[in-house]
Amino acid sequence: MNVLVTIAEFLVNEVLSVPAYLIGIITAIGLIALRKSAGQVAGGALKAVLGFLLIGAGATLVTASLTPLGVMIQGALGAQGVVPTNEAIAGIAQEEFGAQVAWLMILGFVVAILLARFTPLRYVFLTGHHLLFMATLITIVMASAGMPTVVVVVLGAVLLGILMVALPALAQPWTRRITGDDSIAIGHFGTAGYIAAGAVGRLVDPKGKSRSTEDLKVPESLRFLRDSMVATALSMVLMYLVVAVAYLARAGQETAFGAFEGGATGVGNYLMQSVTQGLQFGIAVAVILFGVRTILGELVPAFQGIAAKVVPGAIPALDAPIVFPYAQNAVLIGFLSSFAGGLVGLLVLGVWLGPVLGLALILPGLVPHFFTGGAAGVYGNATGGRRGAVAGGLVNGLLVTFLPALLLKVLGTFGSANTTFGDTDFGWFGILIGYSARAGVLPGIVLLIVLGAVLLGAAILMQRRAVDTGWDPSPARAPVGAGAQAGADEPSRPATTHPRVAPPVGAPTPPPPPGE
Repeated sequence: MNVLVTIAEFLVNEVLSVPAYLIGIITAIGLIALRKSAGQVAGGALKAVLGFLLIGAGATLVTASLTPLGVMIQGALGAQGVVPTNEAIAGIAQEEFGAQVAWLMILGFVVAILLARFTPLRYVFLTGHHLLFMATLITIVMASAGMPTVVVVVLGAVLLGILMVALPALAQPWTRRITGDDSIAIGHFGTAGYIAAGAVGRLVDPKGKSRSTEDLKVPESLRFLRDSMVATALSMVLMYLVVAVAYLARAGQETAFGAFEGGATGVGNYLMQSVTQGLQFGIAVAVILFGVRTILGELVPAFQGIAAKVVPGAIPALDAPIVFPYAQNAVLIGFLSSFAGGLVGLLVLGVWLGPVLGLALILPGLVPHFFTGGAAGVYGNATGGRRGAVAGGLVNGLLVTFLPALLLKVLGTFGSANTTFGDTDFGWFGILIGYSARAGVLPGIVLLIVLGAVLLGAAILMQRRAVDTGWDPSPARAPVGAGAQAGADEPSRPATTHPRVAPPVGAPTPPPPPGE
């Protein structure tokens, strides 16, 4: 038994929870199904791995550049509370529930593949680290409610598998509005925030008159701002300087200088380190965008082989940054709006909901607000233009503030760990399974089965009634998918069977796939 547990933990911790390796394996399977040569399979799989490593490298740079900013913002606000961090709470839980999480994740992946094969939901969820986080959440919540281990693993795996195929389907009409076709789907447990952003985008712009964030007109003297990397870096430099000055005025030099690793040697050095961190943020975003283009160049063609051999019609469900290239200005707008929503939510928690309901203060973490808020901005822009990008990011910011506060109530002893899960789907799903499981073992099992069935049924209904029929969640607006990003004056909607996603204007061109 110990050998099996060790093998399961190895597969989860060293392979399935590492998105790059998982993507490489899936790409290799697809190329083998296409009967590519051994060299083409190896080369394509390696390029796919490198593409995801590029995304990971960019994400690491984002985190590094945002860490000092987070310290300064908390110091400038003078607030103390919980910062939602998926990695932190998952790491804490591994010591107590490592084996259960491992088996739950592996079985959940098998359930998802079976559902993708035998239901209309042909989505293959490939964001491995989010599978680990959701498996950890399900284990913590069900175990804290007193569910037996076998129920936690088996029923939890079924629920995880349903989520992996249901959420991409529920979001697909909005995702297709961004990409222009069905070649990819969103595979990230912030889906509720993205759907909400898309829905709110249409509400704030029902007639489709708000122009896209990508159509921002600037004077000739400011033409350099058309470069998304330059615009992003400059915006972050300005934000860094404003926050740095506010933190310095509130906390004093000794404390403020400690915000940076190694400290600052003086006010001038302190301000210039702020400038450097803002510029590094722009570099990080550019690395992420290049990684996305590289991975799509290999993964989408490989999925043609998987679609033909393993899961007919398979659609890869990928991490949130996969939508960033389609509206790069919207990413920054969504991030800033989401962070503003987090500040508003913090104020509401501190003044009203916290004292009334006994909820903890949820401090806005810049990393989750950047990734989920940026993606929410893209979804909001797709349905509501500039208004939608702002409103979508704001709604996402409120959701990732209130939902984690409510989630703490069902995490048992982990509710006092000073951290929690951050993205929207961890919040609403954890709350539902938490209160269902608290009804008792047998009633809880029944309620959880009903919850899974309802979610699966809703996704199948969405697939058949909306995705398969080509329903447009914002028909008043011109398409903003791949054709529009290519710069056409009046782009027509791309065919839904198009095998590739056209690169956005200015995106670097990755090497051609094997055999081309």
